[in-house]
Amino acid sequence: MESVLLAVQNRGQELNAKKAVSMGKIPAVCYGKGLKERSFMMDYQVFRKVFRQAGENTILELDVDGKEKLNVLVHDIQQDPVSEKIIHVDFINVKMDEVIRTKIPVTVVGVAPAIKELGGILMHRLDEIEVKCLPKDLVHNIDVDVSPLVDFRTSIRVKDLVIPAGITVMSGQDEVVATVVAPTKIEEEVPVAVAAVEGEAIAGAEGAAATGGAPAEGAATGVTDVAKGADKGGKKTSEAKK
Repeated sequence: MESVLLAVQNRGQELNAKKAVSMGKIPAVCYGKGLKERSFMMDYQVFRKVFRQAGENTILELDVDGKEKLNVLVHDIQQDPVSEKIIHVDFINVKMDEVIRTKIPVTVVGVAPAIKELGGILMHRLDEIEVKCLPKDLVHNIDVDVSPLVDFRTSIRVKDLVIPAGITVMSGQDEVVATVVAPTKIEEEVPVAVAAVEGEAIAGAEGAAATGGAPAEGAATGVTDVAKGADKGGKKTSEAKK
């Protein structure tokens, strides 16, 4: 894989990380085998563009003040918890003739028949795998073709992936990368309040029948009780006027 160029500037002790951020820069440090830790800073928008292209598993070639170059990988990115803006980056130094251990994203391609024909739901269970290789053999991602997923019992495991030459997979061979599950059926539920009211009405009717007496007048519903009470009240009022 070809490296991606990124321009950075040396950052002296007089320019701390907080001040660099206020200048619209991203502070960074670089460390690793055979390299004393160094402090850099870089343009915010330039780094965002480069990182979007390269990700964490592509070799970056740092151009330090136009005077020297370092091969690195992005090791860690810190973001502001509120604004989510990048506030610091850690680079790890890479020697091109030494094996490195890193992770490569797994990208889903193709269409699973179990989704298209059976209405299933894709479960992408493993979105990256751990590998070791020489820096030159790194790839940006590894594709997983989901077209073999014809039913809800089939799954694709790490051992089924097509791995480029020069890369050794360290993740478990039997780890599931992708599978398709059946859609969840939503059963209609009877509202608890309605069921309780209906249960009380049935219990009241059965109780009245058991005692041999007729239900009290207006016992069927509260609305009827109020209406009948109003009629009787109206008659009493008329008689009082007479």
